[in-house]
Amino acid sequence: MIIGIAQINPYVGAIEKNKQLILDCIETARSNLHVETLIFPELALTGYPPEDLLYRPELYNQIRQAIDDLESNCQNINIIFGYPRRDEGKIYNSCGYIKDGRLDATYDKMVLPNYGVFDEVRYFSAGLQPCLIQLGDIKASLTVCEDIWDPMPAAQAKQHGAELIININASPFHANKLSEREAVLTARNKETGLPIIYTNLNGGQDELVFDGGSMIIDSDGSIKAVAPQFKDGIFTLTLEKQNDRISFTADWTDNRDSSDSSSVYQALVLATKDYVNKNGFNGVVIGLSGGIDSALVTCLAVDALGADNVEVIMMPSRYTAKMSIDDSVALARNLGIEHKIIPIEKPYSAFMELLEPLFKDTSTDTTEENIQARSRGVILMAISNKSRRLVLATGNKSEMAVGYATLYGDMAGGFSPLKDIPKLQVYALAKYINQQQMLIPQRIIDRPPSAELRDDQKDEDSLPPYDILDPILKMYIEEDKSPQQIIESGYSKDHVLPVINLVDQSEFKRRQAPPGVKISKRAFGKERRYPITSGYRES
Repeated sequence: MIIGIAQINPYVGAIEKNKQLILDCIETARSNLHVETLIFPELALTGYPPEDLLYRPELYNQIRQAIDDLESNCQNINIIFGYPRRDEGKIYNSCGYIKDGRLDATYDKMVLPNYGVFDEVRYFSAGLQPCLIQLGDIKASLTVCEDIWDPMPAAQAKQHGAELIININASPFHANKLSEREAVLTARNKETGLPIIYTNLNGGQDELVFDGGSMIIDSDGSIKAVAPQFKDGIFTLTLEKQNDRISFTADWTDNRDSSDSSSVYQALVLATKDYVNKNGFNGVVIGLSGGIDSALVTCLAVDALGADNVEVIMMPSRYTAKMSIDDSVALARNLGIEHKIIPIEKPYSAFMELLEPLFKDTSTDTTEENIQARSRGVILMAISNKSRRLVLATGNKSEMAVGYATLYGDMAGGFSPLKDIPKLQVYALAKYINQQQMLIPQRIIDRPPSAELRDDQKDEDSLPPYDILDPILKMYIEEDKSPQQIIESGYSKDHVLPVINLVDQSEFKRRQAPPGVKISKRAFGKERRYPITSGYRES
């Protein structure tokens, strides 16, 4: 039996588009690949996560019509697909099996994740029973995503006579996620002895990116093959049963990528591409400063959208070094993108003249620095309004964590690709780009980072060195370690306590920041929900 895994990129809420995408895959699988059963990911009809769209009654009318159309077009092929199902006032995260042109079986997800970015308990009711279908002479158990992370559904499937587990997923990416999935799948196989077909979603959706990486686990627990990450496609395998043993022959090669920088960079590119395109923008505009953050954002934007859809604006001030302009121009030329130089001295001077009566008898401080950043924000947003190009913010996770950014200035933008990328990882990604092709001028990577908002300014004037700052932030934000635990791990109290205080004080800024893609195990946004107004402090 030839089985197809459809690794697709649906558009959340666009039921008609997603249905057509599924129909196109069916036609290709049936006519060109001779697939007998085609497996789609979790919630393929709605995309994931549909969030409060699940409360719209009309959604289910569209889903019902889409399923009717799928049934009508499933001649000589069967499909397994995910969709939300409403029944007697309850909503289920369901997996349907269309056989011989009709919805033959339905399984409701039993284990509902309610942690990190997941809040399925808010929307769905849990299923109660396993569901076995017949694939030729093989009994296969349908499961959905989190079901495979818990031993119970696989054990129940085994008890009910399953010989194979089919697991459909919308499993979002974070660094090293592929190896985590492999460990979970091999654990389920070890417990049950059952082979597993694992199908995953691909594509960006707001702050999440799904990386594909669909895979098959043989009866002996070996990973038979892994589909490419961050790519759509139909991947076929031959399923055979001999002497009660099921075996797979994959028609694709193993595509596991051992490079952390490669997978993270691909995730950023795909997330940016889908955010811009699915929201209907004509491209992007970026403030290119001569620093490493904006250089990295520009490179990934070109890879995501093409050079013709990326415009960079250099906005020097009286404090901008000549090397910053020279390096920015060199980068733009290396990438073949449109670039303009718009000095901000006139708007900055106008603001200072306007505010002079109010600032009389006060000393110069970060207020004047922020006016420069906000002048740049106004220019970028004006270009965005005229061109319908989305402004990409260029701040990184380290800056967002401690509030080293200007509201309505360098934080202005519609999407922030580096929002979950700490500064040290920014350097690693820039070096990765140059290993593929020398695009970023080496001086951008080598020079000390600076906001260039006053004379001789460097980030380390205000912050600890990033090789100290980033580990402290990771322990506090991602690992929930206390200040004392961080200090005991070898970091100075004089570094740890001020950094943690900055993190706690900066929540109001982060709440107003543009969305950005999740890369770490805990990103700012819906995954880390702290009150803005809070008197809580740790000793």
